[in-house]
Amino acid sequence: MENILELNHVSKAFDGFALEDVSFSLEKGYIMGFIGPNGAGKSTTIRCMMDLIHIDSGNVRLFGEDFRHDLKSLKQRIGFVYDQDVFFEDLTVDKNKRIISPFYEHWDDVVFYRYIKEFNIPLNKKIKDLSKGTKMKFALAIALSHHAELIIMDEPTSGLDPVFRKELLDILLGVIQDENKSIFFSTHITTDLEKIADYITFILDGKIVFSSEMEELLENYVIVKGPRSLEPEIKSAQPIALKETSFGIEAFMPSSTARKLTSKTDIHIERPNLDEIMYYIVKSKKS
Repeated sequence: MENILELNHVSKAFDGFALEDVSFSLEKGYIMGFIGPNGAGKSTTIRCMMDLIHIDSGNVRLFGEDFRHDLKSLKQRIGFVYDQDVFFEDLTVDKNKRIISPFYEHWDDVVFYRYIKEFNIPLNKKIKDLSKGTKMKFALAIALSHHAELIIMDEPTSGLDPVFRKELLDILLGVIQDENKSIFFSTHITTDLEKIADYITFILDGKIVFSSEMEELLENYVIVKGPRSLEPEIKSAQPIALKETSFGIEAFMPSSTARKLTSKTDIHIERPNLDEIMYYIVKSKKS
């Protein structure tokens, strides 16, 4: 399967922060969740991908081509959905569309108005008068109306209510039914990704911690709970993170190393969710 997006050893140094040796890839037809705490480097990585920030070293490939080969042409095949206002606030939805559409070679009015109707976006309302959720729908309608093959979303569900977030996720699942499209979804709200993502890439302090298949990732780790009396045995399994709770000891560790504890009757082993995996790995790096 062809990679629609590929980063190879990308580095970029700033004063006080750096992306270091960032590598991952996304195949056609899949959704990748890009996670990490605020300030971890998610938005910076996206800006480097789009050459909005010039990288110091490494390489970015889009649709199998070096991103600097013909970036203008490659960007025609990409749709952006940002968690910020990028439209003309004092103009209506329809007037914004008329200004934006000529910039895209493959703009499709039929598709645009279909999404406007489906998303229930009022054409004659000014952008500044739309709710945050409706603005996000409009941004997605724009991204989908020029037949973008790669949809890049930077914190699209931040600050949105749970009902709209679920609605947006359903829309994305519909988009990805086209196997020629892929979605790169950057967020710190991991519960959204558990519902739709095929792959998860985790960045922390400018470095990639892992990039793996969602199901494989959830199976790779466990949370082990037990009484304080079993602390020596739990520690012997070399957990990634360990903490005391009001009920005893709670440890986060690879599934493989937890197997030696299964004979202990007082031990309880749980499968973590994505939020817990991120929390414990961040905790382990800071301890």
